[in-house]
Amino acid sequence: MRFPLIGLVVACMACGNSDAAAPVPTPPLNTWTAKAAMPTAREDLAAGVIDSVLYAIGGGGDGVGPRTTVEAYDPATNTWVTRASMLTGRVYLGGGVVNSRLYAVGGVASGAIYLATVEAYDPVTDIWVARAAMATPRATMGIGVVNGLLYAVGGYDGTSILGTVEAYNPATNTWTPKAPMAAPRASLGAGVINGILYAVGGFDGSPLATLEAYDPVTNSWTTKAPMPTARWDISVGVLDGKLYVVGSDHATEAYDPATNSWESRAPMPAPRTAFAAGVIDTVLYAVGGNNGSSILATMDAYRP
Repeated sequence: MRFPLIGLVVACMACGNSDAAAPVPTPPLNTWTAKAAMPTAREDLAAGVIDSVLYAIGGGGDGVGPRTTVEAYDPATNTWVTRASMLTGRVYLGGGVVNSRLYAVGGVASGAIYLATVEAYDPVTDIWVARAAMATPRATMGIGVVNGLLYAVGGYDGTSILGTVEAYNPATNTWTPKAPMAAPRASLGAGVINGILYAVGGFDGSPLATLEAYDPVTNSWTTKAPMPTARWDISVGVLDGKLYVVGSDHATEAYDPATNSWESRAPMPAPRTAFAAGVIDTVLYAVGGNNGSSILATMDAYRP
């Protein structure tokens, strides 16, 4: 992310017999493949996956203010559809899924307003509803879900870079403060493996390689092996028990918590920032963002 305002999957579905389309070959491992582009090019968006469908929410760019736009991608047909708009347009927001509901968290609204606002989307009814706000308005935070709780980690509140951590319980519609990160940062990535929340990379005045792991049982953070490449404005996906960090330039790096080590993987097709990502089955999808000269609708898929 550039700090706002301070300068800073295809299948043939039992189509007819004689003229059925040939199945699309499965790409080899450790490769990126282009998929159908989003209908709306945008950057600084968020994403979440429910029932093998990826939802791309919010964002902006190209002279358009914070969007309420919601578009859904089905890898089975490699197609996008437009869904009900969010209640509040926002950029630099976070997205997380709990119990088949997609949550839009924080961000920046029109008028440079930093939000604590939270909305929940039900894909069955195609309806957004307001939920309890965070205690801390902020943008560019990391989001992770552990044992039915949604964690908002770090970020930027318009004045300060934060180490703040809050946890949301959908059952009670309440937020609870948790132990802060050791390293305050914005524009970080987050992912969850085996009940542990990992916060990676980010910005504290300089790009960071920092990796910290949060254990909700002990409410404590532990420093882990840093990324090979310090970077921010990244996206994260969890595949095969590993944390995959993509973007900022075009690097792809994977962290294995079993060995506390990193390895380089196939780079993205092009440098890219301010995009969103989600994992469906064994594929990581990266959508939208900015390549340094254009706002993107591009969708790329990675198989480890």
